[in-house]
Amino acid sequence: MAHTPVNHPARPIYRAIGGLSGLYLVAFGAIGLIASTGDPLFGRGEAQLLGQGTNLGFSLFSIVAGALVLVGTAIGRNLDVLINQWMAYLIMVVSLAGLAFIRTEANIFNLSVATVVVLMVLSLVLLMAGMYGKVGTDEERESWEKARLVL
Repeated sequence: MAHTPVNHPARPIYRAIGGLSGLYLVAFGAIGLIASTGDPLFGRGEAQLLGQGTNLGFSLFSIVAGALVLVGTAIGRNLDVLINQWMAYLIMVVSLAGLAFIRTEANIFNLSVATVVVLMVLSLVLLMAGMYGKVGTDEERESWEKARLVL
């Protein structure tokens, strides 16, 4: 991955942005858990939170995904880079699947268009945080700079 920056000067900011994204997911999931209490796990009820459709299953997914991002951010050491990138891909797949099945019975997370848009933005933010948060040695940074200058 010669194109991924190593020791980017703004990496603490990107790490904080990734942590804030995880915090949003946990908060959304926790409030959604309260709002959808008593509903079926994958029910397609009228539960909405912040203009976004949700249900008990999606709230639990949000809590788990956000907690993983927060744990990765707390640990650091390039584990946050790996977790942010893979969680970004997972959230992107969930949002695209939600968009594909939005008006069918297969919409198990009760997603709305607003939820899909928010999930896509969060996944892109997490992907950006994962790409610019990599820490490495001085030799890795020099090789990255040389590869960047060649392009």
